[in-house]
Amino acid sequence: MANMNDVARRAEVSLSTVSHVVNGTRNVEPKTRQRVLDAIQATGYRQDVLARAMRRSRTDSIGLVVSDAGEPAFAEMVHGVEHAAVQHGLTLVLANSAEDAEREERAVHTLLDRRVDGLILARSAATAPGLLGTLTGSKAPVILLDRVFPELPFDQVGVDSRDAMQRLVMHLVNAGHKRLALVAGDQRVPTLRERLDGFWDGVRRARLDPAEQTVLEKTDPDTRAQLEKMLEEDIFSALIASSTPLATLALEAVQGGRRVVGGDLAFATFDGFNHPDLFEPRITTVRQPAFDMGVTAVRLLVDRLESRDANPRTVRLQQQIELRDSTERIQLA
Repeated sequence: MANMNDVARRAEVSLSTVSHVVNGTRNVEPKTRQRVLDAIQATGYRQDVLARAMRRSRTDSIGLVVSDAGEPAFAEMVHGVEHAAVQHGLTLVLANSAEDAEREERAVHTLLDRRVDGLILARSAATAPGLLGTLTGSKAPVILLDRVFPELPFDQVGVDSRDAMQRLVMHLVNAGHKRLALVAGDQRVPTLRERLDGFWDGVRRARLDPAEQTVLEKTDPDTRAQLEKMLEEDIFSALIASSTPLATLALEAVQGGRRVVGGDLAFATFDGFNHPDLFEPRITTVRQPAFDMGVTAVRLLVDRLESRDANPRTVRLQQQIELRDSTERIQLA
């Protein structure tokens, strides 16, 4: 296997010149630089990345662990992180915890063992208790993505889910709906908990009767059956899902009953589906700026690498309500 000495002899330059070209530590005259690059190609020299990383105490790589890489919002966050990482000359190493605490812990330890320069984590619903201690003591800075925990000493980026939910509730109320239902999901997830809080904020602001509102927090197999029963009893005129998986569950329940989305039932979801305009009726969606969240997470990480002792920052981005037929066609009696 070729080494830097072979490259130096082939290019007829000093070993230090080859090192400057390979590591970018000093400007080299363009013609000389090209001779070195030609020699690298001719000899088949490949840099020992691990050895270089040990010398520099940097690997120019970052780790990203997401809780569900298949969900559209998380997929967009991954794209945002990757885009920003490339712009900063960083390589992205991605892992998916699939909402499994043990899998999440293994992924974090593996990435830290690979000496990534920093870690971006979208936590699972039930992060292992010992993992937070590991992250707090890690030499690599940690950025929390999407699921914001104000009590934790990390830089974080998320959205203002509470405000977005309240605005959605007020939109439905202004359209004449008085009895709402929310498929709220697992309340261990901060984002879902904030959306539930925003739902009740909207109910109070609109002076609706809390007893006439319906909230389903579980996501077990009984939830769909319970929702189907309530749809048959016609106890609400508008249904909100707090995430894409919950929207799928809700739409399956509606499909099995006599209610019609966009006909006698208003429906809206957070996060939503890819290509929403292909649905009939088109679905009103509260959209996260997921790509921008990924970009912001990388920016926070780069800033943290440059200023290790700065106070932790939390960035909240605004969500947008995309109004479509599923809430706009309803004609209430």
